[in-house]
Amino acid sequence: MAEINATQMRDALAWVTNDQKTAEDPSTNPWEWFWEAVQGDFNDDRSTGQIVLDAAISMIPLVDQICDVRDLIANCKKLYKEPGDTWAWVALVLTLIGLFPVLGSLVKGVLKVFFAFVRRAGGDHVIKAVDAAMTWVITLLRRREFQKYLHAHKIDEVFDWLAKQIKAVQAKVNTTALLAAFDKAIQSLQSMADKVKYVPVISGKAEDAIEQVKNIRRMAKNGMDSAVHKVDEIFDAIVRRLENEALREKYGILDTANVHFRGALPESSAVALMRNQKTRPTWITLGDRMFDEADPDAYKTMLSMHVRQGWPTLSEQNIKSFHKFVPDEIKGPARLYRIIAPTSGAMGDCWVSEKVFKELQSAADPKAAWRKHLAVWPDWNVNGQFVIYDVKAGETLKVWRGPASSQVKDALPGMSLEGGWEQVIFKVDRASGMADDMRYFKISPGKSSWMDRGIDYGDYSKLTEQQKRAYTSLRIKTNHPNISGPFETGWGYTDFGGKGFPNKIGLPSFPGQTTTLAK
Repeated sequence: MAEINATQMRDALAWVTNDQKTAEDPSTNPWEWFWEAVQGDFNDDRSTGQIVLDAAISMIPLVDQICDVRDLIANCKKLYKEPGDTWAWVALVLTLIGLFPVLGSLVKGVLKVFFAFVRRAGGDHVIKAVDAAMTWVITLLRRREFQKYLHAHKIDEVFDWLAKQIKAVQAKVNTTALLAAFDKAIQSLQSMADKVKYVPVISGKAEDAIEQVKNIRRMAKNGMDSAVHKVDEIFDAIVRRLENEALREKYGILDTANVHFRGALPESSAVALMRNQKTRPTWITLGDRMFDEADPDAYKTMLSMHVRQGWPTLSEQNIKSFHKFVPDEIKGPARLYRIIAPTSGAMGDCWVSEKVFKELQSAADPKAAWRKHLAVWPDWNVNGQFVIYDVKAGETLKVWRGPASSQVKDALPGMSLEGGWEQVIFKVDRASGMADDMRYFKISPGKSSWMDRGIDYGDYSKLTEQQKRAYTSLRIKTNHPNISGPFETGWGYTDFGGKGFPNKIGLPSFPGQTTTLAK
């Protein structure tokens, strides 16, 4: 705690105790008052309004420091009585994080709300507590002092910004950093105790409080080692919730009649456009394959062994889409991304990691990077949308992952899609009920044609290949509970400037085309 004068301390304590009368009394010794205030009964079951007010106090530096000291002493009192209580160690760690010097006042206020709800709910209900806190975080952000901060720092996408800031704090949370914050807090407490060193009664209370805090410090390393992992899970839940809130503000396919989609580009049209030098896109590579297809025979033994252990079965087409691949287990929380079109199922085989998706989005031409490095022909996937699969905390997803193989077409000799970037494949059983509901619509030639009522997958599968060419699929509903979306890629829905498309479809407002978030 920085060096402060008596007037500053009186004003701050008036805030904390809501006792202006004592602050105005010239006989009040603010240092005695400080020790009385921080050792008073601490209510760990504060109302939601009190929690938000405590968080707002983070914008008032000295008041905030007094509250931090109060919380630290309360944590140590509890641990002094119950040193084996893991959740009490978690509560202490959450308090010490608030003492990190890198923590800005707005981020600290937001974390205070989340931490208070998590403390109150207990260790088995972190996700529910974080969800419950979100409404009050928004309430906090609407306060005038927080709005001024956001405006002054030119922060527009506040939830994205908060998620990044809190990830940065999370990266610094370890036992060494926590103990350093603890030691600094003890130094501040000692300097405050020195100010009442010769005051009867209160000096003894101050020294007793410091000795209790020091006792907890002596046993802190072991206690914190067991708590840091749980705190990391709390941070993961907070970041994920903020990211989901940010997604709510991003545009998806709107529930409106005037969104149009060109439909899937026929292979013959795509080939003609790729052959033509004038319309040939930059994502076509001239020359031989750079990344050969994986040989199904070479992977038979490994596949057989891992499928028996729960990994998904791979078709020959799946295998050949890899240059090489390995089994992996993705432990939540983690995110996978899938680029889709309105004609695609959200729950499909091929995904990319969050790292690869960010690399795509940061490319000079994201769509070209996707087609080139993940080797996706335009007649396979029109793109335009993406969905997110959340592997939730405590879940493990068995996947295959590896670099995509180069893709070639017999009709395009000397040309390929390069491949080489990592793809991830996993599957769900269609019989599980978690595959998308798809419907297939026959589109007759002519600019003013109407889509018919459509047929389901069962009827569509009975058609001949020739008959299927007259139909386009549309995603009616996404059923997998871990999938959020669709969201706009921002890449557009066409290649070649829209050439080669037979129709322009008014996209119906099906649930599967309207943005939803996984719970």
